[in-house]
Amino acid sequence: MMLVLAVVVLGAGTFAFRVAGPALRARVEISPRVETLMVIGVAVLFAALVATSTLIENHGFAGYARTAGVLVGGILAWRKAPFVLVVLAAAGTAAMLRLLGVP
Repeated sequence: MMLVLAVVVLGAGTFAFRVAGPALRARVEISPRVETLMVIGVAVLFAALVATSTLIENHGFAGYARTAGVLVGGILAWRKAPFVLVVLAAAGTAAMLRLLGVP
């Protein structure tokens, strides 16, 4: 019963957050400086997530193959390559390096 109650409370809270954004957007005015800082904050958080996912596995270095794969995927995404090509090139790079014995 506690699990059902927790799911309902979390679902209601999630719904409230989702509705609050559009509902409050017309009432709350955010300065351009704060909007700029929020955009920069999102970019920094995303970069930190990518860096930790790329470089760390089980409290240690993830290896050069994964890092190279993410680097290839990042370069292709930056060059606006199709998403499928980005994923296949990144996975292929990591797979080939691991096949060659690169950790």
